[in-house]
Amino acid sequence: MKVVYHPAVQQDVSKILRHYDGINDRLGDEFWDELNAFITQAAANPGRFHFETPGRRRVNLRRFPYHFLFREIADGIRITVVRHHRQHPERGRERR
Repeated sequence: MKVVYHPAVQQDVSKILRHYDGINDRLGDEFWDELNAFITQAAANPGRFHFETPGRRRVNLRRFPYHFLFREIADGIRITVVRHHRQHPERGRERR
């Protein structure tokens, strides 16, 4: 299955990586690896993850306090936002 990203997701992830790279170069890489592993899982089996809102599923990372929202599309998934658990739940919800 293919993975498509909302254009703003790159900004979301870049900001997170800058934060973790500022703490420790390895930490940024570990966040990146975990995020990509969960994206791969979501693309392979989207129904495994619970609905955040109708039509949008949420994937919580294990080690880091972040999650991403995605929706299923015809041939894969579209990731709409990557955000911290403490960010306002409406942040990124308007993204299609």
